[in-house]
Amino acid sequence: MDFIKNPAQIEDRSMEIIAPYLSEMDLSFEEKKIFSRIIHAAGDVDYAPIIKISPAAIDAAKAAILRGENIFTDVEMVRTGINKRTLKKFGGEIFCKVAEEDAKELAARENITRSMAAMRLFGKKLNGAIVAIGNAPTALFEVLRLVREEKIFPAVIIGVPVGFVGAADSKAELAAQNKIPFITVSGTKGGSSIAVAAVNAIMYLLDNSRN
Repeated sequence: MDFIKNPAQIEDRSMEIIAPYLSEMDLSFEEKKIFSRIIHAAGDVDYAPIIKISPAAIDAAKAAILRGENIFTDVEMVRTGINKRTLKKFGGEIFCKVAEEDAKELAARENITRSMAAMRLFGKKLNGAIVAIGNAPTALFEVLRLVREEKIFPAVIIGVPVGFVGAADSKAELAAQNKIPFITVSGTKGGSSIAVAAVNAIMYLLDNSRN
């Protein structure tokens, strides 16, 4: 069987296949880039109508990256997938506390998830930063609580937790608020690869060298 072997050609062909599914949507050039990478990561064109990007989200995320702000994630899979070399060019780092002892201790003490505990421990460090949540609805609920009750304001929240318990509700709450720019997907779909795709797509709008 003959098949495409060159990575760049594979990506280009993938984007060609995705493009018709976005052609009838009223999207900016930058929105199309993010939509395309999310769909590519999922291998699922049914994502097209459920991706939601608030009006200020892309500019807020790009500005945060250019300022050298950090990215805070709910799980190691998100932290691992984000292009660290590209982010480092701008001065930012990626942090995840889910496996650290203080998160484990707080989670056990409060009877909450470790991802939720991690966001609580990040606290004021989230101010002005990028929050990327791909797995845990509880982490997204906690970040929204921090915004609401403790006046902690990330630059942007990329909230795409996946699953059947709390995921759709947490993302609906994210989309309903108007304090923080956001990128999300409706319903139960999502996941770490979707959060990674969104973050990397934004970075590649600023630097597409991939090295």
